[in-house]
Amino acid sequence: MRIGRNDMCWCNSGKKYKSCHMEMDERIAEYARRGAMVPSRDMIKTPEQIEGMKKAGHINSLVLDYVEPFVKAGVSTEELNRLVEEETRRLGGIPACLNYHGYPKSVCTSINEVVCHGIPDPNRILMDGDIINVDCTTIVDGFYGDASRMYCIGDVGEEKERLVKITKECLELGLSEAKPWGFLGDIGYVIHQHAKKNGYTVVRNIGGHGIGTEFHEEPWVCHIGRRNTDMLLVPGMTFTIEPMINMGKEGVTEDQFDGWTIRTEDGKPSAQWEYTILITEQGAEVLSR
Repeated sequence: MRIGRNDMCWCNSGKKYKSCHMEMDERIAEYARRGAMVPSRDMIKTPEQIEGMKKAGHINSLVLDYVEPFVKAGVSTEELNRLVEEETRRLGGIPACLNYHGYPKSVCTSINEVVCHGIPDPNRILMDGDIINVDCTTIVDGFYGDASRMYCIGDVGEEKERLVKITKECLELGLSEAKPWGFLGDIGYVIHQHAKKNGYTVVRNIGGHGIGTEFHEEPWVCHIGRRNTDMLLVPGMTFTIEPMINMGKEGVTEDQFDGWTIRTEDGKPSAQWEYTILITEQGAEVLSR
């Protein structure tokens, strides 16, 4: 249904359409006329939804802050899972991973050659030389916050330490390209170029995702791209950037027994960092890190 200039805006801001989203909608329509892929209206969050996501993202970051001192040699990944679940619930959240499509734990713990979706295990004790990704997602009042961090356990050696560092740089470069009226392809382009320049590969078939009132929403965020391609970025869009960077080849395999754990095909280490971000009028705001 067409909205009149003086009608209330579709975003429930309480403002008239002409002084709220009309100009932005017209600009999106112009990009669409030129052939660009543009977001649907349900990908653009309302002010109320953005506030809900900020709260969820903040609590998600607090959970990661809480668990950080425990990510050390001698601690089991199951213990990290217990700490994440307890702190999430103490802060008023719900662990989003728990029972998501049958996933059995409250957090993902991915070590060394495990790219993502590593399942916590009481028998997997962190050891000197491990690198681990702790991936945490929290639901608060129906909204989602999602982020992951890498940790180096003891002396991991120069090669693994460099992989973790370059992967974080890839994420920050991707964030710098998350701008209103830019394109998702710009994000993937800089991530891929930086990884390739440093001798690494980017996992191609697993990426970031829209997020809000669902764990995984549109758009899908590829970490390999070309400039000025893929979906137009507009204020109000929320999604994750979470590059998975491999020391060896880009190929990955899924564990046939647990149906979740993703590993590098060649057995070489992989690293990942993740933010949930909001596209604003000025650039991007990190909602959870």
